[in-house]
Amino acid sequence: MEGGTPGRSASALFAGFRALGLFSNDVPHVVRYSALKRRFYVTTCVGTSFHTYDVQKLSLVAVSNSVPQDICCMAADGKLVFAAYGNVFSAFARNKEIVHTFKGHKADIQLLQPFGDHIISVDTDSVLIIWHIYSEEEYLQLTFDKSVFKISTILHPSTYLNKLLLGSEQGSLQLWNVKSNKLLYTFPGWKVGVTALQQAPAVDVVAVGLMSGQVIIHNIKFDETLMKFCQDWGPITSISFRTDGHPVMAAGSPCGHIGLWDLEDKKLINQMRNAHSTAIAGLTFLHREPLLVTNGADNALRIWIFDGPSGEGRLLRVRMGHSAPLTSIRYYGQNGQHILSASQDGTLQSFSTVHEKFNKSLGHGLINKNRVKRKGLQNTLSVRLPPVTKFAAQEARESDWDGIIACHRGKLSCSTWNYQKSTIGSYFLKPKELTKDNITATAVDITSCGNFAVIGLSSGTVDVYNMQSGIHRGSFGTDQAHKGSVRGVAVDGLNQLTITTGSEGLLKFWNFKNKILIHSMSLDSSPNMMLLHRDSGILGLALDDFSITVLDIETKKVVREFSGHQGQINDMTFSPDGRWLISAAMDCTIRTWDLPSGCLIDCFLLDSAPLNVTMSPTGDFLATSHVDHLGIYLWSNISLYSVVSLRPLPTDYVPSAVMLPGTCQTQDIEVEEEVEPSDEMIEYDSPEQLNEKLVTLSLLPESRWKNLLNLDVIKKKNKPKEPPKVPKSAPFFIPTVPGLVPRFAVPEQSSDPQQSRVVNLGVLAQKSDFCLKLEEGLLNNKYEAALNLLKELGPSGIETELRNLSPDGGGSIEVMQSFLRMIGMMLDRKRDFELAQAYLALFLKLHLKMVPSEPVLLEEMTKLLSQVEENWIHLQSLFNQSMCVLNYIKSALL
Repeated sequence: MEGGTPGRSASALFAGFRALGLFSNDVPHVVRYSALKRRFYVTTCVGTSFHTYDVQKLSLVAVSNSVPQDICCMAADGKLVFAAYGNVFSAFARNKEIVHTFKGHKADIQLLQPFGDHIISVDTDSVLIIWHIYSEEEYLQLTFDKSVFKISTILHPSTYLNKLLLGSEQGSLQLWNVKSNKLLYTFPGWKVGVTALQQAPAVDVVAVGLMSGQVIIHNIKFDETLMKFCQDWGPITSISFRTDGHPVMAAGSPCGHIGLWDLEDKKLINQMRNAHSTAIAGLTFLHREPLLVTNGADNALRIWIFDGPSGEGRLLRVRMGHSAPLTSIRYYGQNGQHILSASQDGTLQSFSTVHEKFNKSLGHGLINKNRVKRKGLQNTLSVRLPPVTKFAAQEARESDWDGIIACHRGKLSCSTWNYQKSTIGSYFLKPKELTKDNITATAVDITSCGNFAVIGLSSGTVDVYNMQSGIHRGSFGTDQAHKGSVRGVAVDGLNQLTITTGSEGLLKFWNFKNKILIHSMSLDSSPNMMLLHRDSGILGLALDDFSITVLDIETKKVVREFSGHQGQINDMTFSPDGRWLISAAMDCTIRTWDLPSGCLIDCFLLDSAPLNVTMSPTGDFLATSHVDHLGIYLWSNISLYSVVSLRPLPTDYVPSAVMLPGTCQTQDIEVEEEVEPSDEMIEYDSPEQLNEKLVTLSLLPESRWKNLLNLDVIKKKNKPKEPPKVPKSAPFFIPTVPGLVPRFAVPEQSSDPQQSRVVNLGVLAQKSDFCLKLEEGLLNNKYEAALNLLKELGPSGIETELRNLSPDGGGSIEVMQSFLRMIGMMLDRKRDFELAQAYLALFLKLHLKMVPSEPVLLEEMTKLLSQVEENWIHLQSLFNQSMCVLNYIKSALL
């Protein structure tokens, strides 16, 4: 964190929450059967963690904790799931927690094979280690010469006790007894590398997949080949056999096709073409069921059912995300629960931030949807549209007509999409008179009412279309809106202004209705993209010189300029309240700019450049997509649930790298570091007095001082109607002394039977603590103790104490003089101002007849009069000034 602020974590505003839209990668899946629940579970890898799905509904059951690196291979037995990452592998219990970790390999692990109470691992240097699972100790280690026998596959043949069959890249196979550590037999092979080994339903029979695309059904007991099959799609990636009574074998290929062979008739019975758009990573027939589970690097997990007469599998259930990196993502709707995402695979999908069951795909863009429906084209590649590059969505009229408009790579026409029907819409919007092939749609926006779409073209033309009918409703400018390519279009919230910007560096404001140019201004550099926050009328422009310009569309003036990015700005988003502008750039940073203060308040670095960024309408999550990543990554907004110090970052601030969040919501391996509280986060303790010249009030409630002058009226109102009744038995609660601060009453000591009945006059004449403190104050001129005693008393107690100050009540002239000096001290310090006024008023009410007859008290009163007048005149002038300003603001027409 060099150059960064000390004690600052990577991002003060955003914490990694979880990844959306990830279901599978190129690691083969693992199928397990739970005898307790009597169901099958399939586990797929998604980078640093794995997902476990219930096969019955393909619902997500568990997400494992993350491991430090990407998982490279998996295996499972009845209780545990094993996952290898780098040269280490771990055992997971309950599909989630790591219970064992095995370290000992020097190279990366490529194969895992459970073996009873043991687990076998093979690394890329062809070192085979057998581990005891529960003690984590090595049982046996075998090292093979890579140039002669490099292990590529491993199989434990059924009924072969303590034996392993190893396949090599050189083509030969070896059968080992691992208990006696002996090589039992070497199969010469077929001079082609072995890529897959699978036990057939028959004992002693094994299917061997080769690099050449051949599948050899081989009897390993007699070393005899029973039958051979060949496919023309490249090496065999995986093999599986049906066990529900049909002698069928399935083999996967690198181009996504699956071949199905009948083992009795020894012929190919079907081809499942394009089962996946990438290589088949793994395929498994469920035991005694006509179901085939497949997964691939195209981020899809599919289950096929074989219930047709031809023996062909039809798709039963699927969990899939995007199979290629994303091009654009945007939150859809106002509840912040759905994210629309477009990808290079040509699809538009919606992902739910709440639960995966709400995910849906809007499908591929098709040139002619009706023709595909009518003819039932199986291979729609020829009629598919290129990937969506930009889109705009509005939910206002989604139930009436299409609410999404998208422009495609290299295409002039823009497609409409219907979110509710989850399909491409009715219209392709493009100008009729244009026939040039080199003009493309570059920018789109849809009005907040959902009625109109504004489309900018690379030729500089900006057109308006009706979303309901698809009719062209006019163009901005006489011939074209801009001389260069249109880089951004936006319509304000009331359909009054249209803002367009072009590559020539001009920003133009148009009247939306009559298409007349209102204002034009030139920018410092050519704009890259434009974003409007409709509620506040703030317009953000990312320029080609890596700076950001912010304008107010009401005044049409630049209000903020931000610089700091070191690469092209790919995307921007506003916070819902319009206070923050968040930008993502090719320098791998995501920066948050505070618009009111004009400062950079947050910046964090990622290991992959962010392509898109969008913030939830509710402000709880930031969603990002990244180069070469298939998922959408959610970041929670820390400022919603904890105190965040939003200090401006220095210009030389060096952000620290942040890991992309995994699919698990709670990252167990991450330990929260205790962050030193910054200056702004330390709680502020107010001093007793801000300044000696200021008047400070006490913190006591009004009831302690406000009604001191009206106590006689209150007492009359509260006078009891009848005397209190004596309780029959002892009280349940211990009696307390009356007062605001509760104190238990001390029981009278009546144990002495010879106690005197003579009244002690000394007890009656005893002075109160308050009087004693006032007498002390007359000597040492310190009155804090007396004042504190008075603050603890209630209104009636205060009146009693002040009444007892006079000689008639047991006090003296000196005590009264001391009380007046205490009031003078309070007025001098200008603290407890309202208490001083209340106490003095009560004192005068009680002793007004006596004060003039005592010259000592009269002298003190004269001093007090000047003090009170001076303080009050100063306060009165301030009050009057404030009232005048307040009245002016209320009545003036601003």
